[in-house]
Amino acid sequence: MAKFRFQDLEIWKLSLEISDKLFDIADVLEQKKLFRFADQLRGSGMSVSNNISAGSGSFLNAEFKQYLNIAHRSVFENANILTILNRKKLLSEIELNNLLEQLDLLSRRITSFRNSLNN
Repeated sequence: MAKFRFQDLEIWKLSLEISDKLFDIADVLEQKKLFRFADQLRGSGMSVSNNISAGSGSFLNAEFKQYLNIAHRSVFENANILTILNRKKLLSEIELNNLLEQLDLLSRRITSFRNSLNN
């Protein structure tokens, strides 16, 4: 079976775990007919893993770093959306805190991985 470089990256694996949770929240939002919130959450959730995987196909580390920067910014976008959902009473404080902790961990790991790449 074919294997891609990104499939071995811990940051990609962690981003998938988080996006699974974001998709679950989006499913609940859709049931409440909050389609825009659901779409936005899915898009920003997929953006992290998509940019990690796309960047891993780069031939130059400088280009990979650009993709990691986008993935990193998407982590912050997710945190913002979740905070808004919490303020609108669509996400509990416990869920928010758990997800923010995971997003913070992912953010730090993306930064560490990016810094480990040679120019």
